[in-house]
Order: sequence, then structure tokens, then C-alpha cells
Amino acid sequence: MNFQIVLLWSDALLWLLLVSVLGFAGLVLRSEPLRAAWGKIGASRKGMAAATLLVVFVLIALLDSLHYRPRLPDMAEGRPVYGVEVYSLLDVVLTQARTRLEKTYSAPFATRLYAKENIEQADGRRVRDYPRLKHGGTHLGDAEDGVAADAFVTALKGWALALALWILLAAALTAALAWRRGMTVRDSWRPPWRCRDGLAWDAVLWTLALILLLAVPLALLSADYHVFGTDKVGQSVLYQVLKSVRTALVIGLVPTLVTLPLALLFGLLAGYFGGWLDDVIQYLYTVLSSIPGVLLIAAAVLMIQVVIDTHPDWFASAVERADLRLLALCFILGLTSWTGLCRLLRGEAMKLRELDYVQAARAFGVGHTGILTRHVLPNVMHIVIISVVMGFSSLVLSEAVLSYVGVGVDPNMTSFGTMINNARLELGREPVVWWSLLAAMASMFILVLAANLFADVVRDAFDPRTV
Repeated sequence: MNFQIVLLWSDALLWLLLVSVLGFAGLVLRSEPLRAAWGKIGASRKGMAAATLLVVFVLIALLDSLHYRPRLPDMAEGRPVYGVEVYSLLDVVLTQARTRLEKTYSAPFATRLYAKENIEQADGRRVRDYPRLKHGGTHLGDAEDGVAADAFVTALKGWALALALWILLAAALTAALAWRRGMTVRDSWRPPWRCRDGLAWDAVLWTLALILLLAVPLALLSADYHVFGTDKVGQSVLYQVLKSVRTALVIGLVPTLVTLPLALLFGLLAGYFGGWLDDVIQYLYTVLSSIPGVLLIAAAVLMIQVVIDTHPDWFASAVERADLRLLALCFILGLTSWTGLCRLLRGEAMKLRELDYVQAARAFGVGHTGILTRHVLPNVMHIVIISVVMGFSSLVLSEAVLSYVGVGVDPNMTSFGTMINNARLELGREPVVWWSLLAAMASMFILVLAANLFADVVRDAFDPRTV
């Protein structure tokens, strides 16, 4: 093979979460109450639009979670030799943006660098001017004034292609719905995709239209320009934004693997049994909550960084080193964020243990384990689902804050937090480099907004007080 597959721990956890979600979807299909609750989400246009946008982010993260090392042309004792650099499928898709490096900063759609340099003329004179970029706008030649017109024409082509792709998607969806219901495509086409089969397909299609109208022109323009500009080392900011999506999703999802077991175990035990066990668990999460979270995370990350620095032989590449710190950060965030959910589950379990059906099960001799798993746990899952979905945004934002103060992900790992931290220094120079900060904040805003909108719909669907 011309490559060697590299499986990072974060890759395995992301794919494990995907398999878990698919397994949960199968459980939903077999459970009438769960199917009814998720049906409310599917019938919500706001929920389906937000879910569509989140699916796009997840697809980008999954492409960035398939890693490999390329094979080198040299051989060592007849065995293949692989490079040290680790790439992902997203790097392959973004090869042009990844490899077209400039010397330093350049503004969006610029044809010259953002800072003046001494340029030697053909006659030997040296003048101070803005040098031409190696890649951005080079197809224009000397006609640098035609950037706006050329970008507009390219954007028009992108919008036409996006419209054609959207029509194909709409036709495919309509045909699939017609086949499912045994109708003709003409009958299924009118009215246009509104809440068919209880699902708000119209919201999905209009959201896809907006995504295509943005993504397709962006892809065409990025072939000739740096549409989001470049950073200090001349790397495309658009490439950094797309690479940051995986880090944000890992930070937002993986800590739940630590939070849920602790919160479920301690919360249900404290609420169901009470007594001295309840006192011990309350004391535990009260003490943990009294410690400032940022200080606890900073101390843990710094200790782990010392371990990483003193054992460089543990890692075959810098990517594996950065991945370990990312996982450590996720583990620490999980350890410090389970107390809130534990309190909620404790209170709910205290209420459920006094209900008639739980008392009846206890009178018939059902054991504590059976009562907890069959009667208590299913009736607190709505709290778990709401907490997990609503906690995603907080975890994504916490990574930005932690990276800003220097205790977040590894500096060599691209994330929204590291982009914002690097842009902080760029804002103090003259002229101001604003595009890196704007791109990172806008992308994180879209991701968090979609997650919050979806969380609102999930809360309304599962919260018994809103039924």
C-alpha cells in the first residue's frame, strides 16, 4: 500500500460515538415513546434546519478523523518506509489550500502581501512596496484591478452550480418520498416537501440550499484566491477553520463519555438509596464544585504536559502527541462537569423512588438493580439527553477560553481557541490583521448557534413540563 493507516485515540472515540448514535437510533425506532418524542423534533423546522447544519459539521469532522502516513519512495531493508507527517482525508480534499503557502499575512481576496518589503527592481533599484503573492490572484497577471469583477463572475458560476445541485437533491428526495408512499413523483412534488411523513423536509432542503450557495462559490473562489486570507506563516485561514471543526466536536462530545457514567452512577445511587451514601456523594460533588474549574483544569493540563514532555519516546509523531493532550483535556472537562447533571438525577431519583409503581415493584420482591435499570433509569433519560445536547455548546466555548489562556489544546493543533489566541497578538499590530479572528469567531458562532437551536427543540420535545 502507498499509505499506512493511523488510528488516533480521538479518531476511535469519534467513530465509537457515531456507532453509539446509530445504535440509539435503532432503539428509538423500536420504542414508541422515544419515537414520538423524536418525531416532534423531526416535525420542527427549526430543529431539522439546525440538525442539517450539524450533520455538515459532523461530516467534516469524520473526514478529518481518517488518518494515514504516506509511503516514501525509499526502502529500508526491503521494507516500505512511511513519512513522519500524518494526514487525513480532509487534508487530501484540501490539498490545494494546504500546500499553497504565502510568505506571511495577506488579506481576503488580496493579490499582494499585507506588509511592505524591500523589492529589488529589474534595474537594480530597491523600492519598498507590497510584494505579489505566490498563489493568490496570479491568474489575473498584471490586471490586479479586476479582482472584484473576476470574483463576482466566479461566484455567479458557483451559485449556478449550487442551484443545479440543489435541484438534483430536491428531485432525489421527492422521488424517494414518492416511492416510499407509493405515489407518483408529480403528486409528491406538490405541495413542495412540507412536513412529509411527519418530518420537516422543507427546512432540510432550504438549509441545504443556503449551505450550497455558500460552499460551492467558496470552493471555486478558493482555487484562485485566499478567500479568508492567510496567517503569519502564510497558511490559508479557510483551511484552519475547516481543520478546527474536528477539534471542536471532539471537545464537545468526548467529555460526555466521562460525564454520563459518573453522573448516572452517583446521581441514581444518591437519590434512590439516600442515607449515608447520599451524604457521601453530596459531599463529593459539593467539594468538587467549590474548586474553581479553570484552575483545576489548568493544574491538570500542566501536569499532563510535564508527563508528555518527559516521555517523547511514547509518540511516533507530533500529531499523536497533540492528540494525547486533547484526550487529557476531554477527560478533565468530563471530570469537572458531571456535578450539575448528578444533582438533577439525584433529585429526580428521589421523586421516582416514592411513586406507586416503584413501591409495587419493591413489594413484589424486585431487586434494587432491577428497579434502577427498568423503572428509574428510563424515566430520567430525558434529563440526560437534554443535558448532553445543551452542554455541547458550553464545552466548545470552554475550549476557546482555555486555549486563550494557554491551557487548552496543544499549540500545534488547529482549533478555534488557538486561532483566537493567535489573532489576539495580531490585533496589536499596524495595520490590524482582523480576518483570522473574524473567521474563527464566525465559524464557532455558527456551530454553537446550530447546537443551541437543536438543544432548544430537544428540550421542548423531552421536557415533561412542555408536553
